[in-house]
Amino acid sequence: MSGHIKIRMLSPEDYRAVGRIYFCAVHEGARSAYSYEQRLAWGGETIDLDQWRKRVEALTGFVAERDNEPVGFITIDQTGHIDLAFVLPSETRRGVGRALLNAAERWALTNGASRFTTKASLVARPFFEKSGWSVLEEESVSCNGVILSRFKMQKTAPKPIGDKDARQDRPGG
Repeated sequence: MSGHIKIRMLSPEDYRAVGRIYFCAVHEGARSAYSYEQRLAWGGETIDLDQWRKRVEALTGFVAERDNEPVGFITIDQTGHIDLAFVLPSETRRGVGRALLNAAERWALTNGASRFTTKASLVARPFFEKSGWSVLEEESVSCNGVILSRFKMQKTAPKPIGDKDARQDRPGG
C-alpha cells in the first residue's frame, strides 16, 4: 500500500469497512495497552454488521482511503466532539490519523465549534497530544463488565482571522 491518502465524507454504505477498521484497531492496534479481556469487552468477539449499519447512519465523519480501500475513519459532531477515531494497525504512523483529524477539525470549525473534545484510549492519547490536545482527566469506565482506562481530552479551536478578539492585538483593532 503506497498510494496517496484520500479523505472523503463518511456514508451509510461504509458500515462494513468501519466495523472492520474498528475491530482490527481494537484487537490488534490496542494490544500493547489493553489486555485480551479488555479488548474483547471493548471490540466484541465478531464484527456486528447490523449494529454498525445503524450506528454509521447516524454519524457525521470522514473516511481515509489508500488505493481506494478504506484504512481509517473519524466521526465528529457540530459541537466538535470526536466519538470514534480508528485506523488500521498497518496504517498507523503513515499520516492517516493526522489527515482524518485535520478534516474533522476543519469541518467542526465551519459548523461553529469553539473547541474539540474526545475520550481517548491509552493508544490514542499520544496521537491527540501531538496534535495540540490536552488531557482534562483520566477516567475508568465499565465496558461489558470490564474496566477500561481512557482520557477526557480537549483542544481549543483557533479563532477565525476575522474574529473581533483576534483583531484586538493589531493596531486599530
